[in-house]
Parts: sequence; structure tokens; C-alpha cells
Amino acid sequence: MDTQSPILRELAAAAGEPGTVDAFWKRVAAHGTPLVEPDPEGNDAWRLVTFLWRDDPADPAAHVLALLHTVTDKDRHARDLAPHLMARVPGTDVWAISHRLRADHRASYQFSVHRGSREDALRTDRRSWLRVLDEALPDPLAAGPSLAARDGRNPSSVLELPDAPAQAWAAARAAAARGARVAAEADGRRVSVHLPAGHAPDDGPYSVAVLLDGEMWGPVLDFGATLDNLHHDGRIPPTVTLMVETMGRDRRMADLSCSEEFVDWLADVLLPWAAREYGVTGDPARTVVAGQSAGGLTAAFASFRRPDRFGNALSQSGSFWWPDGTEFDGGSEWLTRQFATREKLPVRFHLEVGLQEWMLLPQNRHLRDVLQARGYDVDYREFNGGHDYACWRGGLADGLVGLLGR
Repeated sequence: MDTQSPILRELAAAAGEPGTVDAFWKRVAAHGTPLVEPDPEGNDAWRLVTFLWRDDPADPAAHVLALLHTVTDKDRHARDLAPHLMARVPGTDVWAISHRLRADHRASYQFSVHRGSREDALRTDRRSWLRVLDEALPDPLAAGPSLAARDGRNPSSVLELPDAPAQAWAAARAAAARGARVAAEADGRRVSVHLPAGHAPDDGPYSVAVLLDGEMWGPVLDFGATLDNLHHDGRIPPTVTLMVETMGRDRRMADLSCSEEFVDWLADVLLPWAAREYGVTGDPARTVVAGQSAGGLTAAFASFRRPDRFGNALSQSGSFWWPDGTEFDGGSEWLTRQFATREKLPVRFHLEVGLQEWMLLPQNRHLRDVLQARGYDVDYREFNGGHDYACWRGGLADGLVGLLGR
């Protein structure tokens, strides 16, 4: 096995000596995985990151894939997963693969263990890839946090290199008063409502944040803990957060594609309902709509269509390549052209996108340029990561602070 990792070279050289492998795993368990070593090229802005998987002697693997979010997806789209096959260190139970990554990289990751042929392990068709995602496993020795999943899938581990942006509010704190989470229904749609600690409707009006893909932010990721920390630290005013569920894949695709009907429902049904039930404000300047991917597109569209209700748009990795139904060019960037040609609206933006998001980065930069040229208030950020809740959960908190904390 040819490796750049000094730690693995040392292991390979001593693999035949009794106790070497057990001592290696004991040392690894004490420090956590993956291994993070200095850059082989001597650049302090980069690290050599080595992912490790320990083979099961009772059921040994034939092949193991290391799935690094978005980095692996890019090669899967190119129909070549071979760069992500791990290699076994001869004479050991250690599977390993190294990546040279910038020191500010953050990404979720898992392992896919295969006991069939190499050809089967490298299949990239949709059916095979979904099976990989359904069965992929977290890193049992991960040094970083975990990321919960839904639909019966396993959680992911999270790689956080030393220069990755801090996510100071992500973990629940004992000192922060916990708000209440209410499983509610508005006009037939499920909404997970987070109420700040001490909430009383008559004490309003409260600022309000509408989070799309609410089934992730509420029951799965417990973003309420982040909101409690933000409230405790005084970074945002007491805010009622409406986590709107998408009600299935087909409904999501219909609602989160610049749907006038859905945005009008948010503005004319959801917000008035929340005002009656929870005392939220009707002031668009104190109202945020936030989303990721197609939800990021929809958050920006909501501020375009209904600036009377949504004065703040928080878009993460927005799908701004989207064409409307009259266009045939999949990269037409319909919404960006609307902002370029229509009168300036009284709305503010927080936009962010990952440097690894090869399919979205140019379009997000284009929207930023258009909005800035039109005189909009835009906070634009690029993070070194991908299309990944591990990155979004920190950026969502930062965006709420920027838009509501003034």
C-alpha cells in the first residue's frame, strides 16, 4: 500500500510484530478519527486527512468506500467512484484512504462496506447509489460530532478541520433555557413550532422565522437547541420559528420550485395563523424565510413575490439554475433575471454556498452580483464544504443573527 500518511507508513512497516495493530487502534481510539496530519507539501493551509475503517474478522469486507459528502458525490455524477475506494494496509485489519483537504473543510461522511465484487461496489446508477446511502455507516471512532438522518438511514459523522468556521450555537447547553417545541398543523400541513423560553402570545409581537424542510430542522436535527442558545446569548430577539414540513418528495418538488401558490400560502395562511396562535409579528422587516437547495431558491423567491410579508431571505446553497415552466434551458437562472429587471424591493438577503458545490457556486455568485448591482443589502458567504446539513446548521444560525439580530 502506497500512502502519504506517516502514521500509516509506520504501521505498515511494523505490521508483522505482535501487538502492533491492537496498539494502533488503541492510540487511534484515544485521539479519534480521521487522522489529521500536516500537509505533505508543507502548506499550513492544507491537511492530510486519512479516514480509517476496521475490518470485522467474522465478516471481512471485500471493498470499502469512504463517502465524503459532495466530494464523493461529484465523482459519482462523473460515474467514477474508484477514487473513493479504501485500501487495506497489508497484514492488518485497517482500511484507509487519504485526502489532501484545505484546513477549513467541514463535511459529513460515512462508510459503505461491500462484500461482493469491485464492479458492484463501484456502481453509480441511481438504484445502486440509493442502496449505498441506505446502508452506509458512521465512523465509530469519529472525533467530531454526528449528524442525524431520517427515513431509517444511519447518522453521519462530521469532519471539522481546525480552520472550519465555528458553530458556537450548535450543541445544546445546560445553561440555556429550553424553549418549547409544538407539533402543530396549519391548514392541513404539519408545522414544527419552536417557541422561545418564556413565550406568552400576549407578550408579542414576536419576530418570526419560517424554515423550509421543517421535518429536518425540527424532529431530526433539533435546531431548537441552536435557537435556545441564540436567545440565551442575546444574538437574536425572542423569535417564534415555524418549521414547515414538505409532506413528501413530490409535494416538495412542486412547492419549492418558485411556486406562487405555495409562497402565497406561507404569506396569507401560515403567517396569519401563527399571529393568532403564537403572537408573531406582521412586520416584514422582522420576518425571515429560510431554505436550503430548492428551499434556498424558494426563500429568495418568497421575498421577490411577497416582500410585503417576507423582508428577509436566508438562502443556503440555493438552486438558482432553475428555469420556469416556459423555458427549456436548465441553467436559465430565471429568478436572478427577475431581480435584474424588476424594481428594487425592500428586502435583505443572507446568501451562502459551498466551495465544493460545483453545480451551484457560479449561479449563487451571479445572483450576489446582480443583487449588489441593484443596491440590495446582501451578506454573502462561501464556506469550504458541500450540499450538507453539517455546514448548513452553522450557516443558518449565522444568517438568523445577521438578519434578525440588528
